[in-house]
Amino acid sequence: MGNIPDKIWTWQMVNPFKKDRETGEVTPGKLEETQIDVPVLQPGEVLVEVAGCGVCHTDLGYFYYGVPTVNKPPLTLGHEISGTIVATADDVASWNGKEVIVPAVMPCRKCYLCKTGRGNRCLAQKMPGNSMGIYGGFSSHIPVPAIDLCEVKNRGNIPLEKLAVVADAATTPFQAAKRADVQVGDNTIVIGVGGVGQYMVQVLKALGCANVVAIDINQERLDVMLKNGADFVVNSMGKTPREISGELKAFRKENSLPSTGWKIFEVSGSKPGQELGLALLSFTGKMVVVGFGPHKVEYSISRLMAFDAELIGSWGCLPEYYPSVLSMITSGKINFEEFVQTRPMSTIVESFDEAHKQSPDQRIVLVPDF
Repeated sequence: MGNIPDKIWTWQMVNPFKKDRETGEVTPGKLEETQIDVPVLQPGEVLVEVAGCGVCHTDLGYFYYGVPTVNKPPLTLGHEISGTIVATADDVASWNGKEVIVPAVMPCRKCYLCKTGRGNRCLAQKMPGNSMGIYGGFSSHIPVPAIDLCEVKNRGNIPLEKLAVVADAATTPFQAAKRADVQVGDNTIVIGVGGVGQYMVQVLKALGCANVVAIDINQERLDVMLKNGADFVVNSMGKTPREISGELKAFRKENSLPSTGWKIFEVSGSKPGQELGLALLSFTGKMVVVGFGPHKVEYSISRLMAFDAELIGSWGCLPEYYPSVLSMITSGKINFEEFVQTRPMSTIVESFDEAHKQSPDQRIVLVPDF
């Protein structure tokens, strides 16, 4: 068990990048190492000593693209968190010393959405690095409610800091699969296999999908996916949706697969990816939007009626699903260590810049080194 600190060391987002609408002039954002007070823990709360915190596309959205946070800067970003509990409120003392994963979104457990199984989109949910006051994962410690924590048991030789990716990159695909009502034997397509998409492919295969097709513009990523759950891959670089559809048609014909009922998971968050997913959506199919992008896409929604198809959004993951995903990882059903890299948290500025320029093939997890 770690020591209870006098102060919390943290990397705060003092201000995000800003662009003047009239002049186009960009004011750079600022991340600053600083100290903040350790709060008095309220009933039900614990203090987690951070082992690692993943750099997510959402963090980059807050910092580079002006996506607003609920709590305004200065605040600490970071919502993919693993760590060890070093202090607790009296009513949750049994959590002391446990290794945990902190869910990226924590529902209120009281509203109608929570009571009807949609707590992942609870409107009063708390998200580290966004709506938990000034507290986020790019810190030495973080106070969080105990009720939704996922205890880490039997992790074997897996470093605790690497398990931070369970808090978003690995669980978000599981929630998306649940939203699509994935069943054993389903035929599926994953568009975009960098970051979250790598886990989307593996989760679908672990849940028993008969066929998982991976589509990306990066051949190296596709080759890796063929070794980690994908049954067929399509390199979409420079190809039209019609050409890609032709390759999929040939795959279906060769394997005597139906053209109906396919479930498509758009994970790239890019306009071409989303347009491709919509072009591939056909009779009795489902398309789940997992990746985020600020752009607009034009689509004739009457096609949904004609195809009796569904277009679905998926946000975050219910905390109660975390143990299932963690079990998939610790049992080896999901290969995740190959897709994770760790760096000192003092490299946060450089790591943000690198991930902003190009999404890394290995999720960056920052380890506190204050």
